[in-house]
Amino acid sequence: MSVGRGMLPSMNGVRRPDVGATLRAQDNVISRRQALACGMTPDAMKHRIRPEGPWQRLLPGVYAAQTGSPTAAQKDMAALLHAGPGSAVTGLAALRGLGLVAGQTHRVEVLVPTPRRPVSMGFVTVHRTTRMPPLVIRLGRRSYTPAPRALADAARGMTELREVRALIAGAVQRGDCPLPALVRELGEGQSRNSALLRQVLAEVAGGIRSVTEAEFADLIKRGRLPAPKFNARLFAPDGTFIAKPDAWWPEAGVAAEVDSREWHLRPADWERTMRRHAEMSSHGILVLHFTPRQIRRDPATVIAAIADTLRIGRSRPTLPIHVRPAA
Repeated sequence: MSVGRGMLPSMNGVRRPDVGATLRAQDNVISRRQALACGMTPDAMKHRIRPEGPWQRLLPGVYAAQTGSPTAAQKDMAALLHAGPGSAVTGLAALRGLGLVAGQTHRVEVLVPTPRRPVSMGFVTVHRTTRMPPLVIRLGRRSYTPAPRALADAARGMTELREVRALIAGAVQRGDCPLPALVRELGEGQSRNSALLRQVLAEVAGGIRSVTEAEFADLIKRGRLPAPKFNARLFAPDGTFIAKPDAWWPEAGVAAEVDSREWHLRPADWERTMRRHAEMSSHGILVLHFTPRQIRRDPATVIAAIADTLRIGRSRPTLPIHVRPAA
């Protein structure tokens, strides 16, 4: 008798899935229900998950057909099998699964439709919701929420402003997620635990694209200095692009750059910074350079330098420079 790939014949002639095919499709992870449906007996399963056996228990009723630590993808698959049909991984685990953040995550957050009632257990946190994403991203049999939902859910679980800034500003800066999609997700999602996300989205909408720039903006506000335009694109009267400084005060023709040491470790990066400085200076722009360390350790000096340079800049005629907002 010929048997379809991945299927085994049953006594009544109905084909059923094969354990090996199921494991290959699910990152070597399987649920008890699936194994039984494949024809495995309870005793055979018990033999495999014995202490010295070839399988290990990841969650109640969910097993990895291997020994050793499970991979991130296996933990995602196990979480989805635990949560049941219609579930989707979200938050940092989804961002990692989609390749948008690096490193391991200690917990796997999973969304499930409200009528279902799986419980959080082990490394899995279950979120019941009436607003399941209409579309999910599937990698094999693993399901992930799209980037806007995953980012927003991750941010809602964070308690440190710096963490949320690094996550959201970094995603927008890299092009991982457009700002309008995040704003829309904020408006449509739950308001609970969204204060930090709301603050950071307002900063990003104002042109801020990094944690350091956000801290620089905080310093400017504390120093009661005029608010600059962040990451504005500057053009000469003939339309030639000049530069995109971190901060720009158009009324004074002053630009500020936050230069990290890591960025200047390579000679080519330092030369690029110097060329940008020279180009701005050639158009009459007064350019200031600060390091993240100065901003954090010596804020009074930074504030004084900006204030003095703004006074000098305002004493001159306004520079004929055209400005376009941050892209």
